[in-house]
Amino acid sequence: MSTDTSVIADIPEGFEPHFRKSPLTDPWEPLYSKRIDRAVIMGLRLAKAHTNSRGLIHGGLIAALSDNAMGYSCAQVMGWTSSLVTVSLAVDFIGTAEIGQWLAVETDVIKTGSTICFAQSLVKADDVIIARANGTFRVMPKKDVVSGRA
Repeated sequence: MSTDTSVIADIPEGFEPHFRKSPLTDPWEPLYSKRIDRAVIMGLRLAKAHTNSRGLIHGGLIAALSDNAMGYSCAQVMGWTSSLVTVSLAVDFIGTAEIGQWLAVETDVIKTGSTICFAQSLVKADDVIIARANGTFRVMPKKDVVSGRA
């Protein structure tokens, strides 16, 4: 978890602490999300833990958060009745961001089906587009957490 207190953690309206934790994203906390009708928008205030050796946002962070936001958005559109597994992910990096900026991953679900879901996202730093991503997700039956069966 980042302990960099030099970044003021002002969070845009409607964002709340993210509802799902993951060992991959734990070092990037605090993560935030905002659920709207057909999407889950993910966001965070950029800190040192999110950067590369040049002090700019790391592309791996952009890819991982885009993957998460698109998958959660597909799940939301489908009523959270299925699990989703990433089949393909493509990210185009068009800009950069620095410590202190608000990063948001805004997603649009293109199509859902019984076996595949398609989504795209725009990644913005202080409302300026810095990346775009496309994802394809395999729709899987939800497993029973206790038994491990579908």
